[in-house]
Amino acid sequence: MEKIYVCEYIWIGGLENDIRSKTRTLKCEHIRSIKDIPRWDFDGSSTRQALAKDSEIYLVPVKYCKDPFRKKHENCLLVLCECVLPDSKSSPVPSNTRASAAKVFEQVREHECWFGLEQEICLFSKDLHTPHGWPKQGGYVRPVQELMQGAHHYCAVGASLVHGREVLETFYMYCLYAGLDVSGYNSTKIPALWEFQVGPCLGILAADTLIMCRYILMRVCEDFGVVPVMDPRPFKDPAYPVMTCHCNFSTKETRVEGGWKAILKAIEKLGARHNEHVECYGLSTTHRLTSRAHTTSPINRFSYGIAHRGASVRIPRKVKAYKRGYLEDRRPASSMDPYIVTSKIAHTVLLAGSVEKF
Repeated sequence: MEKIYVCEYIWIGGLENDIRSKTRTLKCEHIRSIKDIPRWDFDGSSTRQALAKDSEIYLVPVKYCKDPFRKKHENCLLVLCECVLPDSKSSPVPSNTRASAAKVFEQVREHECWFGLEQEICLFSKDLHTPHGWPKQGGYVRPVQELMQGAHHYCAVGASLVHGREVLETFYMYCLYAGLDVSGYNSTKIPALWEFQVGPCLGILAADTLIMCRYILMRVCEDFGVVPVMDPRPFKDPAYPVMTCHCNFSTKETRVEGGWKAILKAIEKLGARHNEHVECYGLSTTHRLTSRAHTTSPINRFSYGIAHRGASVRIPRKVKAYKRGYLEDRRPASSMDPYIVTSKIAHTVLLAGSVEKF
């Protein structure tokens, strides 16, 4: 017997941090795997992914989960898709960074890469000039000198200290309902600035999950009339915080007893290719990685340290104590493409040849 499914097809468009979606009604007996969800297409000329004279782009489903926005109706799904050309090879469009990432993760499958991603976002009013809950026309909730330290607002509680908790709480519960691996959230250095954590997830699943979470956050923000901004420098004043998406990384070799040597070797490889990494770690890298404030590392120097939040790579104290675990790459920007960043780290650590020490 046929059932009616409502599928929200989600994909990355041709602009920076550009997430699109459209709804489709499917009539079929069941959807038990991603293979049961058919391809679809869209007008790529309207998303800067194709020309008008040859505008069709195909959507290839790669992951699905329950739709938290349609809880009252059965058989409603969110469907993450890759964008491919309508040729015989289903070639990925230029903005499809997932395709190349998938090849990397297939090559390193035996190493069982885990990633944990820490996404920072700032909630703004719809004018895109005023942070949510802040005074209009450039007013500040506290003196800049106090905001620089973040002491009043990091993981704070209270209406005078945090703005938008209702947005993040709704987002968090929706992600959990959808079955996405979101491990928590917290307020951070200024009012309306928040962070949520994804993972740890195996391989490309971390990037897939982050994209789905970004989509859900954008939809939740629609309901609250606010805008989630992922620009790493949302404020012109250099004294104000920058936004990041720290990437925690481990492999089967780093997690077992004696993994300390594998962690140091991974850091050595990351340091040797520091410039390659910062070039693909998101917008505003040169203005964000200044080391002058806000626990960022300098762009022109690679460093690592135990519990050092001003280093390029941080090693948690418990990792040093147990001599195994993971490392945290603190260089990626909040706007980073998770497919590019995670696959770049995996490629550098596991597939790149021998390197000179940094």
